[in-house]
Amino acid sequence: MSRVPSLSSPFLLGFEEIERVLDRVAKGADGYPPYNIERLPRDGDTPDRLRITLAVAGFTREQLDVTTEESQLVIRGRQQDDKSRQYLHRGIAARQFQRTFVLADGMEVLGADLKNGLLSIDLIRPEPERVIKTIAINEQDGE
Repeated sequence: MSRVPSLSSPFLLGFEEIERVLDRVAKGADGYPPYNIERLPRDGDTPDRLRITLAVAGFTREQLDVTTEESQLVIRGRQQDDKSRQYLHRGIAARQFQRTFVLADGMEVLGADLKNGLLSIDLIRPEPERVIKTIAINEQDGE
């Protein structure tokens, strides 16, 4: 069954990549780990920022990776079972996760902090410069 593109208007040219991104985002939403996204106001010389905070209790800094790959922010967590322990009840499982956020053009990751089981990643989008380009119109002689 073929899907009808949502961005098929003749006035939206070159947006095929956005449709692919939307499909990719829809496929990767499993809910773990839970996260918040908040807007932080301008602070001195620092422009408005976004902060993504993930609940990663039980993960150490060495078990977490934060990377940018092809305009995506990818957060991975890897834990391994401790085979030397003998559990009578196990409600806290060692698990792995990968959480992906698609970044708009120009978004930059400022850094990441791990504190009290929360991983916070700050992002900014520098103000784009407004570019106006005049296109020359060639005159063709009618023949």
